[in-house]
Amino acid sequence: MTLAIPPRDADVTPRRLIMLSVPALLIGVAAALVLWAMNTLSEGFSSVLYDMLPDALGVDSAGWWTVLVLTLTGLAVGFVLVVAPGHGGPDSATTEFAEPPQPLRNLPGLAIVTMLSLAGGVSLGPENPIIAINVALVVAAIARFMPRVPAQLSASLAVAATIGALFDTPVAAALLFTGLVAALKKGGALWDRLFLPLVAAGTGAVTMHLLGAESFGFDLPAYDGPEPIDLLTGVIVACGAAVIALAMLAAFPIVYRAMHSLKYRVVIAGVGGLLLGLLGWLGGPLTMFKGLEQTGELIANMDDYDAGQLAALAGIKIVALLIAASSLFRGGRVFPSVFIGVALGLLGAALIPGMPVALAVAAAVVGVILVVTREGWMAIFIAVAVAGDVAVLPVLCAIVLPVWLLVTGAPEFRIAPPAPKTETNAVPAAEG
Repeated sequence: MTLAIPPRDADVTPRRLIMLSVPALLIGVAAALVLWAMNTLSEGFSSVLYDMLPDALGVDSAGWWTVLVLTLTGLAVGFVLVVAPGHGGPDSATTEFAEPPQPLRNLPGLAIVTMLSLAGGVSLGPENPIIAINVALVVAAIARFMPRVPAQLSASLAVAATIGALFDTPVAAALLFTGLVAALKKGGALWDRLFLPLVAAGTGAVTMHLLGAESFGFDLPAYDGPEPIDLLTGVIVACGAAVIALAMLAAFPIVYRAMHSLKYRVVIAGVGGLLLGLLGWLGGPLTMFKGLEQTGELIANMDDYDAGQLAALAGIKIVALLIAASSLFRGGRVFPSVFIGVALGLLGAALIPGMPVALAVAAAVVGVILVVTREGWMAIFIAVAVAGDVAVLPVLCAIVLPVWLLVTGAPEFRIAPPAPKTETNAVPAAEG
């Protein structure tokens, strides 16, 4: 990640932190508002596609309608990627949370294809595109109005603010930046260097909460506290989920190459949309979209699913995530991975008699998210947030260790970006 961690001890004074807190606060509010606007617009468009139009036409929104909508979504995304300046920026399959700022000319196309994907039911989250949009806007605005603030610092605050808004808490950003501080191996008090990102992340989280954002907390049965057997069962479920996620990781480049062998953006996205529509027909709405609302529905109705159905839901979502990420749709992989982890956790609880559901879900989420993000603290945070019970934290801190040994030698869950090309006719789709 190309982030700057602000600033070292020699540069820190209370006055400087207070002065820089003002732009950090503004960045937090702005990042949350951009995310809220994108979510609101995409949800409104999704309601038109899957509620209003089917009702007006007297058709069932499931079945062939899902196939039609997702196919048209793919064709629309491919068309926008062809005609939009900058072609919607880099392919999300090749990007991390934090990337160098994109040119402003890329943002309209990126915003349009992201909202189309979210509205159409594509199995990707908003995290990568919205971070890219906010970073580009913040860096440009700060350079214009506060030129003395370094661009890398502006980008760091935009990332922190957006992560805080996405997860409705600054804790996720704090954990991510704590790892970055440790990786830099430079001097400086940790809290001095986390102060400004936390201001931005906290403001973003509070703003999203006030705007009524969805939460990662779900209503699972309370965990009564650690028992010796919980360490064994937790490790089994977490490692099992990690192995499945590693298989998904191994399949990612294969699916990506297969989809990109179609060469043209409209064809790749259109075929990807068709395949996602067929998967949506097979798995139903629960296996579509970014997955946060669907995770809540799955947990609320978990007694309605047996082990075979839970395995099928997880499998369909895995295939949908791989196809969506390989077909030029812009979006992140964390949100759908949470759904996969929850489905695998419920499957673990169904297969292991007496295992607490909250622990099983949290352990599986740790296994999947650790493979997808390669961030141990982030995996633990998301698992605790999903479980909605801090009592699972001590067990997770032990469970994560063998899982980390299992995944640490694996490659990153992304495709290496292609080398730049000079030709402009029939640009290979992998260039995005």
